[in-house]
Amino acid sequence: MHSDLCISAGKDSHRSQDPQKGSPPKGGRRHTVRFADTPGGPSPNSSMTTGELQEYWRKEKRGWRRVKLLFEVASARIEERKVSKFVMYQIVVIQTGSFDSNKAVLERRYSDFETLQKNLLKTFREEIEDVVFPKKHLMGNFTEEMISERKLAFKEYLSLLYAIRCVRRSREFIDFLTRPELREAFGCLRGGQYTRALDILVRVVPLQEKLTAHCPVMVVPALCAMLVCHRDLERPAEAFAVGERALQCLQAREGHRYYAPLLDAMIRLAYTLGRDFISLQKRLQESQLRKPTPWGLTLKELTVREYLY
Repeated sequence: MHSDLCISAGKDSHRSQDPQKGSPPKGGRRHTVRFADTPGGPSPNSSMTTGELQEYWRKEKRGWRRVKLLFEVASARIEERKVSKFVMYQIVVIQTGSFDSNKAVLERRYSDFETLQKNLLKTFREEIEDVVFPKKHLMGNFTEEMISERKLAFKEYLSLLYAIRCVRRSREFIDFLTRPELREAFGCLRGGQYTRALDILVRVVPLQEKLTAHCPVMVVPALCAMLVCHRDLERPAEAFAVGERALQCLQAREGHRYYAPLLDAMIRLAYTLGRDFISLQKRLQESQLRKPTPWGLTLKELTVREYLY
């Protein structure tokens, strides 16, 4: 699945009318509406007139603001190694419309852009047929003129890709902007380098959150990795805070592979901090009764298996 990694539910709901009720109230028929896991929406089986329901969704839509990102290729540097020489382009990603204190800064080389283009062509050939990819040259790649030209071309390339909804939500596009850093962070986690892992995650997770606003559950592994790092560095308060963010992303996805291990870790942290762990225990027990899901791995054992390749 590429174009839409998550589909939110709630608007297309099942409705039924109670035959015991008398004539419909003024303003339209009153329906019993079932909302499926709609964060902040009406409670399940709430009764609303058609007019009230329409007004509710009008207000909801006004509150939905898509995160808009701006891409800049701010600088470039030539890197020489024993057997290769290439240009690293520094990409700056900021959120438009407000001051963004968490702008992302990352580096990619021409071959990284080239891989992205090849991957996107496999799935979105028609969608990106008008997007121009900077051509490769056999000579002159390291001249100041060529590097400046490429900087502008890559800025335009990323902006055009982001403008296409199915592309900006695709695994290929999101991975291009986040996967190298996430792989490094999870590698540090596996090696017990928790401080280094946190340094990377603190930079990449805000960008991942912006890119996956349509599907917050995608950021859960990275948030859980931050929890594990804080916890193993004996920072239970910080671990608990990031765990709350992960639970918020999961919402009511009780069958998700991270749900039970995350709740289990949060129960232990809450106990350590002297906070309410009883409600978390109850939540875990109730979810297991509703939808039994065997989990044999701890949260740490689960996270260290992420981003191996």
